[in-house]
This record gives sequence, C-alpha cells and structure tokens, in this order.
Amino acid sequence: MIARFRLVLALLCSLLALPAAAFETDATAAYVIDHNTGQVLLDINADVPLPPASMSKLMTLNMVFEALEDGRLTLDTVLPVSQHAMDYGGSTMFLNTRDRVRVEDLILGVIVLSGNDATAVLAEALSPDGTEDGFADLMTARAQQLGMTHSTFRNSNGWPVPGHVMSVHDLGILAERLITEFPQYYHYFGVEEFPFDDRAPDNRHNRNPLLGMGIGADGLKTGHTEEAGYGLVGSAVQGGRRVTFVISGLDSAAARAREAERIANWAFRQFAEQEVVAQGTEVAQAEVFLGDSATVGMAAAEGVTMLLPALLDSNIEAEVVYQGPIQAPIVAGQEIGELVIRAEGFDERRVPLVATGDVGTAGLVPRLRTAAGVVLQMILGNGDQLAG
Repeated sequence: MIARFRLVLALLCSLLALPAAAFETDATAAYVIDHNTGQVLLDINADVPLPPASMSKLMTLNMVFEALEDGRLTLDTVLPVSQHAMDYGGSTMFLNTRDRVRVEDLILGVIVLSGNDATAVLAEALSPDGTEDGFADLMTARAQQLGMTHSTFRNSNGWPVPGHVMSVHDLGILAERLITEFPQYYHYFGVEEFPFDDRAPDNRHNRNPLLGMGIGADGLKTGHTEEAGYGLVGSAVQGGRRVTFVISGLDSAAARAREAERIANWAFRQFAEQEVVAQGTEVAQAEVFLGDSATVGMAAAEGVTMLLPALLDSNIEAEVVYQGPIQAPIVAGQEIGELVIRAEGFDERRVPLVATGDVGTAGLVPRLRTAAGVVLQMILGNGDQLAG
C-alpha cells in the first residue's frame, strides 16, 4: 500500500525566518523582488491594473529587443517617421517626417528622452499592419504569453487612454526579463545623457533620479501622467545582490526619487542571503518496499539559498514529502521526494530530493515474507471492518 509520507524538520542553525518590519510607503502600489533568489520582498496592490504612463515603454523595448535578436531589426536599421509619430505631444525626441532614424538612436530616445514619438516609430515598424494600434494588440498578446496577465495596451508609449493598464507586478516581471534575457542591450538603461542631433539640449538628460545617487542603480524607466501620478521601475546592484522594484502613484517627482531610494536601501539593508541547505545534504530516510535495504537516504538535489531578514532569529520549517514505501530497485540520484521549505512572510520553496545510494531488490525469502505480511494486513483490516 502506497502512502504519502510527511516529515517536518527544523532546519539547522536556527536560521532566520521572521519577516522584516513591513515597509511603509506613500506609493499607491509597490513591488520589490530580489533578482538573485527570485523572492518577492514587498507586494502592495501589486496585481491591481493601473495606468503605467511611460513605464509601459518597457514593453515596446522588449518587443524591439526580441526583433533585434531574431533579425527583424538591427541597431543600424533606419526607420521613417510618420505624421502620427511626429504629432505626439508630451516627452519627445523632436522628430519630424523628414527624419530617417537609426534603431539604436530610437532606443536611446525612448530610454533617455522618454520620446513618445520615438516609441511610435518603433511600434509602426514592428506592427503587423503598420499601425500603432496593431502593435498595441501585439504587445497585449505577447504580455499574456510572458505571464503579464494584468496588462492591456492601447498604444506603445503610455499616452493616457482609457483601458491602457499594467500592474506593478507585471512591470516587475518585465524588468526582470529585460535584465536576464537581454544583457547585451541592458546597458542602454544606464545612459544618463543623449543629446540627439542637439535638437533640445535641455531635454538630453535621463529622467531616472536613481542613476546619479551612487546606490548601484542602472535602470530602468520613469513614468508620469496626471492620472497615473509619478512612478518608476528601478534596479540596483550592491555587493553582488540585485534588487528590482516598481513604485507607482506618487504625487511628485521628488516623492518618487525619495521613495525609490528608500525602498532600495530597505531591500539591501534588511535582508541577507543565507544558505538553507547545501546540495547533496541528506535530510531524511525513506522507507523502501521489497529492497535489500529497509531505507534509503534522501538528499537535496540542489542547494537552496534564501534571502531572509538580517536581524531576526527563528527556525525555518521544512517538510519532506514522498510517496512510499518506495519500490525497489532504486538508483543513486533518482528523484524520490521533495523538500518543502517555509519561512514566514515568503513563498515556499520546493527542492527535489534524490536517493543517496543504490538499493537492490530483496531476495526471494524476504520478498515472500513481505508479501505474506501484506496479505495478513489486508485480512486483518477486512476483519476489523466486518467486526465494526
């Protein structure tokens, strides 16, 4: 008879498990993720669809980077500027319909200058029907494929339109993708100045207030409209750790800069990486059925490092789960169970457990004894049921 075995362990070293004090922010919504471990450190209204303003330009850049990778564009591809693109107000690269602009310049125009016109030029080039509307539909479909389920796009740049929304969680997913999947282009997000053709010297500076603060920030994008308030998608590296964060709904550019710096410092100071279990560490013994050994060791198939509050002591709980007794023969390295690790305030982690050694099939006599025992158990079990 196969049963589901659960063994609750207290992991060694009295490691840290209590959550740090909740971070208080004036942002309407906030999302913070540790890049190295994938742990979410802060979630405030993270899945609420909100107007993203220019932060939605990151999705257009994702589409552009994908096109660069599959050869539909190159950095030196020259694109025309339509009347539609030129007519955009707000943040601009000051393009006109006589321009033919390199893709690399347009990318910098989007990131550094937050050009609505530059974003529209790229959108029309990649649109299935040559229109920005067609590209917006494509953005929405691609977002769904990438797990960004609270995003709907009506244009390429975040110009205020009813129904154009993203959640800060989706923006965090997108930021992590840009960092991980496109390292060859990510350096553009750290460019602080881009005096395109000297058309607007006063408009050449990157709007990201974190880039010059000396906190390791290297991206990604600000956003602001009257409806959305002031928002920022940021990422920073300190001491080998990268933290990515999104805030939205602040009431001023100064508040946005202050909250972004506070949230970055909180994430780096209040949490530290801890090795919870090393690869190959035996954590339990599993029962074996019809084997030449009654048990087999269960070891972690991979090491687990978690980001945990830096100053608060408690025990991390771990649970070994397997379907057993496990039928022999068993081969060393065979996956035979799972280690479920829980720390208060964080998502649980699941790690495969593998056999630490080979277990052969038992000989004939032990097999007969086991079979007789199983039959006897079944008879006694039925008898108990009849007696009841």
